[in-house]
Amino acid sequence: MTKLNESTIEHHAIALFKELGYAYAFGPDIGPDGNQKERADYTETLLLERLRTAIHKLNPAAPKGIRDEALRMVRDAAHGGLVTQNNLIQRMLVEGVRVAHQVDGEERGIIVRLLDYEHPEKNDFLVVNQYTVIHDRINRRADLVVFINGIPLGLFELKNMADANATVQKAWNQLQTYQADIPNLMAYNAVLAISDGLKAAMGCLGAPYERFLPWKTIDGQELMDRGDDPLRFLIHGIFEPRRFLDLIRYFIAFEDDGRKLSKKIAAYHQFHAAHKALLTTLAAAGIGGDRRGGVVWHT
Repeated sequence: MTKLNESTIEHHAIALFKELGYAYAFGPDIGPDGNQKERADYTETLLLERLRTAIHKLNPAAPKGIRDEALRMVRDAAHGGLVTQNNLIQRMLVEGVRVAHQVDGEERGIIVRLLDYEHPEKNDFLVVNQYTVIHDRINRRADLVVFINGIPLGLFELKNMADANATVQKAWNQLQTYQADIPNLMAYNAVLAISDGLKAAMGCLGAPYERFLPWKTIDGQELMDRGDDPLRFLIHGIFEPRRFLDLIRYFIAFEDDGRKLSKKIAAYHQFHAAHKALLTTLAAAGIGGDRRGGVVWHT
């Protein structure tokens, strides 16, 4: 029997991402001292050349100066209050980056896209393990970071279930440490995940431990059963490229109650119920439809 430890779980997760078509890189290899260097230093959390390439490919009509300014704005967006900046970055991801420029003395805006939602294959999907980040001389190393077009949108904290002291609660605690210590990475995050191999759950910035929930279906049809691999369901259910893009585009929201800005992300049943409700409504409203969309019951 394979000895179960944190490294085993990490490599199992990487294999699951590879099944979805993700490229893989070892964090130290693409770090400042690595032999496949993609970062100038450990304070830089974006993979800049990947992002620059994506911006060029997705916005071929935009002048180079506009594309460069969009890249600068994405880099600068990580500085400030964590949830406020995460909200700003979320708008950039969904709506694009609005870059102001002068035309005949009049200010106009050009929208620069960061992601291609309609054609997932035109994006650059990458998973990286052992990703070191430094902020204000504090050094942290994330177990797994998931990138689209060089932007760190997913983060996994993994624990060894064979160690009684290394629980998924401890993994959640570690995410709180990251939010305090390395906001330059966490400001870009869309989805957080924790797992010990036996359990796996997802949530978002600021969510309490009880709001980190398992993702119990891959395709919205079959539910996870006893004995199934919860990490496979979570990774294949959320991070399949089209689903991950869909989750980012439509299923993340921020709520401001006047006292606090909070981030919210859909659970698996809300994600799939919304898709089914849309399909049912379109069918009901179409030719030959009965004009009855139905009701979705959920909590």
